[in-house]
Amino acid sequence: MLLDLQLYKFDVLVRKLISTPEDYIQFESVSDFYKASWLNNFPQGTMWTVSGLDDGAEEFCILITYKNHNLMIDVADKIQIYRSVVSEKLTKNECSSLCVSHK
Repeated sequence: MLLDLQLYKFDVLVRKLISTPEDYIQFESVSDFYKASWLNNFPQGTMWTVSGLDDGAEEFCILITYKNHNLMIDVADKIQIYRSVVSEKLTKNECSSLCVSHK
């Protein structure tokens, strides 16, 4: 079995983000998100997008993707974090979610 160290690195960072989202998710604008230093810790090839912060709204959505691993962060009344791994053999997502209070 081969271990993909970059995928492991992605998963470690995702677990940190899930365990303490308040340390990572504090943005006033889209620009603040793209300037976040923790984004640079993800492996090369990771893609991210954010929507909903253009007008300084308190509701926004972030999608971070590396290979077939996805992390979606939805912030409205509370922070909701969805982590999924899309199986290449199946068409279904294996999802787990974590909800924490928005401060």
